[in-house]
Amino acid sequence: MAAILQTLTIVVLLGYPFAVYFGLQYLPANSVAMLLAALLLLRLMLQKQQVKALIAPIVLGLALTLGSAIAKQQDWLLFYPLVINGAMLVLFGGSLWRTPCMVERLARITEPDLPDSARPYLCKVTLLWCGLFVLNGAAALYTALWSSIETWTLYNGLIAYLLIGTLAGGEWLYRHFYLKSS
Repeated sequence: MAAILQTLTIVVLLGYPFAVYFGLQYLPANSVAMLLAALLLLRLMLQKQQVKALIAPIVLGLALTLGSAIAKQQDWLLFYPLVINGAMLVLFGGSLWRTPCMVERLARITEPDLPDSARPYLCKVTLLWCGLFVLNGAAALYTALWSSIETWTLYNGLIAYLLIGTLAGGEWLYRHFYLKSS
């Protein structure tokens, strides 16, 4: 049952921008904030010690959603993508000061026999991810402060995921062929 709830919360939180958009359009005031807060609380309880780095953004999201409901400020819900990008920037950026860097850790999950010569490349890719998180965070902040809810939803619910998927897929393909040829 926990696995089903965990999967459900992941799917809903990935769809957070759409949940906010439709919730603000069709649900009574503050109900979307309370619903999202409940999902984040459930996610936090299910998280346990699996990935400690994900606890902080969940707690910050919980604070944003509960604060939004209490203060009756629905626009606070728009800042969660900024929190996620900031958390990922800290996670990836912090890994540059200790080995292995984040992309190397992720790469070794599927390719444990990576040569040591790949480390500089993987650190550069980690730096590239940091740049993407800065760009996404800036766009998330811009759309939260100065654009319509439709633009915010489009960027944070689709374009940001397309950018992340393109970088992840493109880098994996490049690494797969780059490392195999070297």
